[in-house]
Amino acid sequence: GDARVRGQTGVLSERRGSYPFIDFRLLNNTTLSGEIGTKKKVKRLLSFQRYFHASRLLRGIVPQASLYLLDEDYLGQARHMLSKVGMWDFDIFLFDRLTNGNSLVTLLCHLFNVHGLIHHFQLDMVTLHRFLVMVQEDYHSQNPYHNAVHAADVTQAMHCYLREPKLANFLTPSDVMLGLLAAAAHDVDHPGVNQPFLIKTKHHLASLYQNVSVLENHHWRSTIGMLRESRLLAHLPKEVTQDIEQQLGSLILATDINRQNEFLIRLKSHLDNQDLRLEDAQDRHFMLQIALKCADICNPCRLWDLSKQWSERVCEEFYRQGDLEQKFELEISPLCNQQKDTIPSIQIGFMTYIVEPLFERWAQFTGDTPLSENMLNHLRRNKAKWRSLLHKQHSSSRSNDHSGQVTGSQEQTLNEEETP
Repeated sequence: GDARVRGQTGVLSERRGSYPFIDFRLLNNTTLSGEIGTKKKVKRLLSFQRYFHASRLLRGIVPQASLYLLDEDYLGQARHMLSKVGMWDFDIFLFDRLTNGNSLVTLLCHLFNVHGLIHHFQLDMVTLHRFLVMVQEDYHSQNPYHNAVHAADVTQAMHCYLREPKLANFLTPSDVMLGLLAAAAHDVDHPGVNQPFLIKTKHHLASLYQNVSVLENHHWRSTIGMLRESRLLAHLPKEVTQDIEQQLGSLILATDINRQNEFLIRLKSHLDNQDLRLEDAQDRHFMLQIALKCADICNPCRLWDLSKQWSERVCEEFYRQGDLEQKFELEISPLCNQQKDTIPSIQIGFMTYIVEPLFERWAQFTGDTPLSENMLNHLRRNKAKWRSLLHKQHSSSRSNDHSGQVTGSQEQTLNEEETP
């Protein structure tokens, strides 16, 4: 049946846990299913996963909330890191270790308090914590990249952008809460594969959203489902919650990479015409969309050690999809062929065509603040390092090819000498 639920506001949400993630362990299990090689078998396995997941829910077997099993040293270090949460060199990987894998929950609770959102919206701390645990648990730790740590990283970046003077001077508490919530939930329940994979395997989500912003719609509707289930905003007037749900959708849908040019052209037009009026709620919302888009793809603008980790993680996720497509005899998606698409080449292309144009315009908007200059400097240095690594790969490849040619020539000479 339809897993969506229509609330009083009329916005469709998805029941939490209605659609399982694509469990690669199950799909790769050939001992029970035999060799897999057809689209029909892919669809059958995905359908089985859906049934298997639903049956677990019916039996009442649901994930339990994560426990905070931390000693005082770790808690002290985590608190110290939170005191510097507005710094661009914030290490989200270290923070996640210090919080025992609860980086998203811990970070959001802290930021909601720092920004005065708990007091302003009269939020119940227990309910807020319950909602954030739901969000964190609906990310899949099996994903190398699209997991709760990525969500926490995007949220920390969003916090930095919300403090930029050009934007911060105009933001309302509602704007701030929307920005942080959208950042935290923008990839919730990500299956670890992209939209083209869902479409060509006829996944139920692709059918549900008619092949348009499939993942982003799922992230948004799932978030609404969790908001309603947790009753975090139940005490607010109906029109307020309705507005929050709609604006969350607008923000999360803006992260669809297929709409990159649409937003970039509009931003360029505003900046060139100097007609952004941040007193206007519509213009503020547009810049929140841009801020979230920046936060979502800011990894190349981080310190090299952090940026490199994220690059390796996202490429590992790409390669997993490519291996799956190869196994199912499907066309391998762009960037997913480990034999052809190297990490340096993927990152250089991503930086050149996606990241640089957006962040240069963001810097134009903020007015070359220390943060924007810092990000662009990191971006240029990181791109240069990837170019250097790509050059080394090519040099190594040419050297191996040359070595192979010499060996072949030597063999030919030996054969000729042996011929009577």
